[in-house]
Amino acid sequence: MEDDAPVIYGLEFQARALTPQTAETDAIRFLVGTQSLKYDNQIHIIDFDDENNIINKNVLLHQAGEIWHISASPADKGVLATCYNKTSDSRVQACAAVWRMPKELESGSHESPDDPASTAQTLELLCHLDNGAHGNVACVVWEPMGDGKKVISLADSRILLWDLQASSSQAVLASSAALEGRGQLRFTAGRWSPHHNCTQVATASDTTLRGWDTRSMSQIYCIENAHGQLVRDLDFNPNKQYYLASCGDDCKVKFWDTRNVTEPVKTLEEHSHWVWSVRYNHSHDQLVLTGSSDSRVILSNMVSISSEPFGHLVDDDDVSDPEEHHTEKSKEPLQDNVIATYEEHEDSVYAVDWASADPWLFASLSYDGRLVINRVPRALKYHILL
Repeated sequence: MEDDAPVIYGLEFQARALTPQTAETDAIRFLVGTQSLKYDNQIHIIDFDDENNIINKNVLLHQAGEIWHISASPADKGVLATCYNKTSDSRVQACAAVWRMPKELESGSHESPDDPASTAQTLELLCHLDNGAHGNVACVVWEPMGDGKKVISLADSRILLWDLQASSSQAVLASSAALEGRGQLRFTAGRWSPHHNCTQVATASDTTLRGWDTRSMSQIYCIENAHGQLVRDLDFNPNKQYYLASCGDDCKVKFWDTRNVTEPVKTLEEHSHWVWSVRYNHSHDQLVLTGSSDSRVILSNMVSISSEPFGHLVDDDDVSDPEEHHTEKSKEPLQDNVIATYEEHEDSVYAVDWASADPWLFASLSYDGRLVINRVPRALKYHILL
């Protein structure tokens, strides 16, 4: 099988929630949450065996409701948070909770995928994150470099900072802030910045992007009309502390320098429908993934606004033959371009994300429950490394 061939896994239910298992740095592992109105919802633990190009999975029951968002603790492999819909008294509420998976699944032991006798296990509820008291929760984001004790939840128009205490069995509200303005203001997405000692969070609400200081819960920047329509997702450049990407229903992906928010530093217009998800590569910030309801995943090379616009000097480890060691790089900046467009999906792609354990591997998830694992094309990988 050729090395760059995609690997496809089908869930039986619809799905829109995907996250890499952030605390897992050895195995390639993703968590996917399902959306079924009729059956118990599930979290699929997807382990990708890179050497044999196969997927192993475990299924956990998520009986609380259909999953709209999922995120994994950066510090504890067994802990995750979900945002889910719960129906009570014929009202639908979007709640959030923190869960622990069974101990034996943390390290990735699997049932044989074809074993019909393997029964699904359930998640252990650690704590609720306000359970609807502050409104409908859109997402939960963990402090990226922390000990897994700090999370932010975005509920309607409130941003809430929680301290998880006593092995995450209790969540204490540390501070909160509300969106100010006219009309029904609601958060749609948020990301915690890995920079500035993890004291900043960016949020999207309607067409606006905002930055918040988590110490004072005050606003530090505001990009009004960042997109022509609803902003769906955002992500921070892992290597350049002021750079932020956003995407939305205007079919655009925009890149911002938060020190000067009058206009984006770059705009991508490759998608033909709403862009639901944007993710920077954790190691090589020139690589940016986007997923859209045009059913396509696009991998772009945003090298001009990356931390290595002129290429970089390779480490000795990267080069086996010292004779080939060219330390002098050409000083012409490289060009931004679309590296590849992936068309394995037949439905809206709601989520894309990079593997935590392998910088060249990524997953995409479409609403029909199709998860596709792809690799950065080999030629580009060597171009970046060498």
